[in-house]
Amino acid sequence: MQVREAYDLWSQQYDTSDNRTRDLEAVALRTMLGEVPFTRCLEIGCGTGKNTQWLMTRAQRVTAVDLSEGMLAKAREKITPDTVQFVQADILQPWDFKTGLFDLVTFSLVLEHIEHLVPVLKEAATSLASGGYVYIGELHPFKQYAGTKAHYSTEQGVEVVTCFDHHVSDFLQAARSNGLELLQLSEHFDTDDRSKPPKILSLLLVKK
Repeated sequence: MQVREAYDLWSQQYDTSDNRTRDLEAVALRTMLGEVPFTRCLEIGCGTGKNTQWLMTRAQRVTAVDLSEGMLAKAREKITPDTVQFVQADILQPWDFKTGLFDLVTFSLVLEHIEHLVPVLKEAATSLASGGYVYIGELHPFKQYAGTKAHYSTEQGVEVVTCFDHHVSDFLQAARSNGLELLQLSEHFDTDDRSKPPKILSLLLVKK
C-alpha cells in the first residue's frame, strides 16, 4: 500500500496496537540523543507524536513533519504547546517548510519508505547549522533481509506499507556524500538474546 494512504489508515490504531518496532525506536532515540545538545529540532516522520513529546522537553522549538494528515491529527490532539509546529509535507519534494537552520534533524522509521537516500539527506544537511546533528532510527537491515516490512492488521487482513531495503553502507555513503560524518552507530535488540538479529539500527551524524 502507498505510504500516505497506509499511514492515514494506520493512525486510527497506531498508538494502541502492539508495535515493538515503534516502542524500541523510541528507546533508541532517547538513548542516543540523551546527551546531545539542541535547541531547534526538525523532526521528520513525527507520526502521532511518540518522539515529539520527548523532543519538545529538550528543544526550544520543534518543527514536526509528517506525510500523513491522519497521523498529524492524532499528534495535534496530544501536543498543544506553541513551541511545536506541525507540518504536513512530502520530503521527496523541496523542503519549503524549513525556517532557518536547525541543531538537530531526526528521522524515525521514515527512510525505509524512501528509495533514494542521497537527496533526502542533502535536504537534511542543508537544514543544519554547522556542528548540527542528524539522528536516524530505522528497522535494522537484518530484519529487512528476512522480509520484515512495516505492516498492521485490519478487518480486511494485513496491510503492508511500501518499503525499500537499505544496507548500513547505504546510509553511511549517502551521509558522507552530503558532508555528514558518523559519530555513533547502535543496534537495539528485542530481548537479551544477542544471537538473534537486532531490530533497530540507530545512527548519529554530524555536519562538519
